[in-house]
Amino acid sequence: MQTDLLLIVLGVALLFLGGEILVTGSVRIAQRFRISTFVIGATVIGFGTSSPELAVSISAALKDAPEMALGNVIGSNIANVCLVLGATALLTPLFIEKLRFKQETPSLLFVTFLILYLVWDLQLSFHEGLLLLFLLAVYLWMAFRKREETEMEIEETGKYFAQSGMGVQLLLIAVGLCLLVSGANWLVQGSIGVARAFGVSEWLIGITIIAVGTSLPEIVASMIAACRGHSEMAIGNIYGSNIFNILMVLGATAIVHPLHIKEPIHPDLVISTGLTCLFLIFLRIDHGLSKLDGALLLICYAAYIGAKTMGII
Repeated sequence: MQTDLLLIVLGVALLFLGGEILVTGSVRIAQRFRISTFVIGATVIGFGTSSPELAVSISAALKDAPEMALGNVIGSNIANVCLVLGATALLTPLFIEKLRFKQETPSLLFVTFLILYLVWDLQLSFHEGLLLLFLLAVYLWMAFRKREETEMEIEETGKYFAQSGMGVQLLLIAVGLCLLVSGANWLVQGSIGVARAFGVSEWLIGITIIAVGTSLPEIVASMIAACRGHSEMAIGNIYGSNIFNILMVLGATAIVHPLHIKEPIHPDLVISTGLTCLFLIFLRIDHGLSKLDGALLLICYAAYIGAKTMGII
């Protein structure tokens, strides 16, 4: 028990340290190369926080557990939209420029409906995996070809190698991502140990601790970015993470081992698509997420988890 509690404490410490370092390096890179904080959140941070899903899905596919490989991505995308952004918006309202919303939303909508179409037949082939990776390359090219004038203030990040070159800032990003992932793993391990010590069922552990644990990097990165006034980075993180989950994680997984699903997953696919659309409607109405929007998203997530627990869906 003491070891588990120590893991929890260390995990929380690493999460917040990693999140702060990651946001620090990301903001400086955005300013140096005149890339918006949204794009940095959608690419650099989105890629990094999706790396645990990539490892889990490929491992599950190789172990002939395609439902877990796909469920990991669909569940993560639902958690990103409802849990991560819901909790972040409840902490501090989020905002996005009207033009940015119009420019970036089509990509998220396209890949969301594309995966709904591709796996509706309960399969994801090698060639479909290649298509997803090709679209990932297109998405990255489109994201990084944009250059913007930005006037971001970064005085609050000065304590971490403020006068160092871009190589050091890139290293900060890498270190921040490693600390985030390590902190999430330690926190999950410690929480599972404590839960088992109190006799909590494995199923309840899976749908609560592990489900939330895989979203911890996104939660911490988004909250820290939002609290520093970089709302678009927080929103971009979720845009990018969901796009990377579909294009990179499922694309690479299908190439390594094509997926053949044996369970009915259609309700989850429809719910994932519907919740993404709901989130985008909230953004479209107010060009951001209010605390009320955040509360509604959290309620939707709780309802989804409750329905799964009771076997309704």
